[in-house]
Amino acid sequence: MAERLVDVHGVELCTESFGDRADPPVLLVMGTGASMLWWEEGFCRMLAGGGRFVIRYDHRDTGRSVTYEPGRPGYTGADLAGDALGVLDAYGIPAAHLVGVSAGGGLAQLVALGHADRVLSLVLISTSRVVEGGDELPPPTPEFMRFATSAQVDWSRADSVVDYLVAYARVLAGGLRPFDEAAARELVRSDVARAHDFAAMRNHDLLAEGESARGSLSSIAAPTLVVHGTADPMFPLAHGEALAEVIPGARLLTLEGAGHGVDRTDWATIVRAVLAHTGEAADR
Repeated sequence: MAERLVDVHGVELCTESFGDRADPPVLLVMGTGASMLWWEEGFCRMLAGGGRFVIRYDHRDTGRSVTYEPGRPGYTGADLAGDALGVLDAYGIPAAHLVGVSAGGGLAQLVALGHADRVLSLVLISTSRVVEGGDELPPPTPEFMRFATSAQVDWSRADSVVDYLVAYARVLAGGLRPFDEAAARELVRSDVARAHDFAAMRNHDLLAEGESARGSLSSIAAPTLVVHGTADPMFPLAHGEALAEVIPGARLLTLEGAGHGVDRTDWATIVRAVLAHTGEAADR
């Protein structure tokens, strides 16, 4: 499918859809700082092949969506949550199954808290509770923190950014499985080359929260599936376990040896789980 630029709250976002519009809609929400390319095309087509209408999109300051001056984001984290609803509006979809990874899982939680009528079900991957604290949960691993505090990158040079993002992908992989550096480098190069301004992705680290829905995760009624790797270095497994415990009826799928994100090794497992979960939600 061709990319489609849509107007969302007065800004332009780049989207792409897969599958038949008559099928149940699934909106994929990537983590902050990452474009829709990180929902890889093969993964999207596997979901669509299972009878789902799949939409992915570039957040602001990623890919081909609206881009702000680096260091001066003109929006908040709440705006990113609102963008998910705006994408659904642009496609004329009243409600969808939301699948979010990392911070995208947090955005999906905010949408469910503030606009329950727009959420058919939730799939929360490699994420943590977006409200109600979490101070008792384990911090990122020492390996992750060493990278976060010591990695060097020259944001004016594409080659430096590519090397940095590949190294970051290696850390996020968790270290228990072989890391496919060639595949990671190919994806990162595509992401950097495609972006209006790859340095603008740093704006996501500067965002104020903004005014978004607040409440108890125990109030979420949408059927919820939590997917979490046992080797996630950013949000150790306890984060996924705590999330599944607080949302009523939520189920937890653990991926043995998986790190943070949607690894190609786990595509088939995750797709099967998402298709089953969204199918069951539709039958309720």
